[in-house]
Amino acid sequence: MKTKERQDQPTVLPIFFQKWASLLFLPLRLWLGWEWLTSGYHKLLSPAWMVTGEALKGYWARAVIVSDGKGAITYDWYRSFLQFMLDAQAHSWFAKLVACGETMVGIALIIGAFVGVAAFFGALMNWNFMMAGSASTNPMLFLVSIFLILGWRIAGYIGADYFLLTWLRQRLHPNYR
Repeated sequence: MKTKERQDQPTVLPIFFQKWASLLFLPLRLWLGWEWLTSGYHKLLSPAWMVTGEALKGYWARAVIVSDGKGAITYDWYRSFLQFMLDAQAHSWFAKLVACGETMVGIALIIGAFVGVAAFFGALMNWNFMMAGSASTNPMLFLVSIFLILGWRIAGYIGADYFLLTWLRQRLHPNYR
């Protein structure tokens, strides 16, 4: 049986495909990972996040307030979603999910494990924070996450993805060269 060679094509720009570009991704990945790790670790140590969820409840409660016809949330559907989460007392378990999620995203980015997936979940959290009206550092973190998502093939090349993606590729596509 003849083995078919597979030629990968650049996804968006060649920088997201070239192995040398992993040197450009490394400081961004480490910085973003550190931001997530420190943010998550701080929450893991806080009873207001890990025991009661009161920190998240307060954040959501402030986000849904509308005064003089204006609020932090632009879209009514998102305000309704957060109000539903408040009414369902979801803060008690969701706060733990946020704290653990931030920490795991940070660790994955720092060690370079499944960088595209970790950056996606980081971007998803940033998007939710921005939707709730919190700008802060979220737009910059979101932008770097999108950059890492686009460069998922090589963003973790200097890291665990060098081994993980090779191992997965060999298991999923045995004839891949």
